[in-house]
Amino acid sequence: MAVKRSDIRDFGLAPQGKKRILWADQDMPVLRRVRERFQKERPLQGLRLSACLHVTAETANLVKTLKAGGAQVVLCASNPLSTQDDVAASLVKHQRIPVFAIKGEDHKTYYRHLRAALDHAPVITMDDGADLVSMLHKDYSRLAGKMIASMEETTTGVIRLRALAADGALKIPVIAVNDASTKHLFDNRYGTGQSTIDGIIRATDILLAGKRVVAAGYGWCGKGVASRARGMGAKVIVTEVDPIRALEAAMDGFEVMSMKEAAKVGDLFITLTGDMHVIGKEHLRLLKDGAVICNSGHFDIEIDIKALKQMAVKEEKNVRNYVDAYTLPGGKRIYLLGEGRLVNLAAAEGHPASVMDMSFATQALASEWAVKNRAKLAPQVYDVPQAVEDWVARLKLVSMGIHIDKLTEEQERYLSSWQVGT
Repeated sequence: MAVKRSDIRDFGLAPQGKKRILWADQDMPVLRRVRERFQKERPLQGLRLSACLHVTAETANLVKTLKAGGAQVVLCASNPLSTQDDVAASLVKHQRIPVFAIKGEDHKTYYRHLRAALDHAPVITMDDGADLVSMLHKDYSRLAGKMIASMEETTTGVIRLRALAADGALKIPVIAVNDASTKHLFDNRYGTGQSTIDGIIRATDILLAGKRVVAAGYGWCGKGVASRARGMGAKVIVTEVDPIRALEAAMDGFEVMSMKEAAKVGDLFITLTGDMHVIGKEHLRLLKDGAVICNSGHFDIEIDIKALKQMAVKEEKNVRNYVDAYTLPGGKRIYLLGEGRLVNLAAAEGHPASVMDMSFATQALASEWAVKNRAKLAPQVYDVPQAVEDWVARLKLVSMGIHIDKLTEEQERYLSSWQVGT
């Protein structure tokens, strides 16, 4: 079937989007180096590539890099609220890249856009949350035999794909880009940490100093958010199900308790787990009047929004941009940010370009590695090669004006030997 060229909000936004993309590009020196090499070597020449990612200025610079490498790229949104409409317009108008993404698109449109990306018949996909690969397995399985690989960008997606592999149902090779150190140690911790707080403040104008902020989950995203909130004077509480992470949070100086306990005392709640109903009906009942709840996990299932709507006697949409108010029996009001979707993208601009520079350089290089090694890849989940990680990290250090030591031959011999003792 013929693929519709694009579906975006407004082509007239393209000039504004171009400025935003160029602004991000100046803070993405590693990806720029990859693009320069891709332009010369064309490692993705003629390959159809469909990317399901947050359509932001940083992503625009990634897809420009993929196109420079010779790929025939189609882009769709990985979240209904994360699209920057001006960026989408610029990619179509200035880069001639088909884009299927509209900020605030409904459920039906979102899945129509996923189908448009798969109608491109890609041999490489890039995913953020595994929605595209899930649809490929369910409705487009005929494409699996020709697929080189898919790159997965986020924790939730890797969890879903490893489950698919464990069930013996994975039909294509997958590169777990999220698990790369040059991604999750920086993007998840520093990117999510800063952009989540940014989204909350933009949406609410809340003063964090003195507030009790509850971070649900102490993975890399949770660590980043907890650290940033404490840095702004908040009294941070961490909830966890993993005893090791809970212990780590306690030794990092945070209060650690169950969500049932935290629900009674928290002022602001942020879910960062990748699991569903972390704030459930039993917790919603316990929240204080005026409590603010939001999510920075990939899908809008971490807060039981259906239960919140059922409990509410009154619902007020947009009492402030990206803030909905729910009045419970007795008059208590609960404020939900960004419809329970990724608050850092729904109410702000997502991660700063500087940190996405590493994530997307790793993403682009992982796709190149997959193409070069396509004959060896089986339907399983692969880690990003260490050589790719080291190259990205070293170049990032250079771009920051940082120089590090190098092992001497004597030191290398010592570290690889067992003969030399104390």
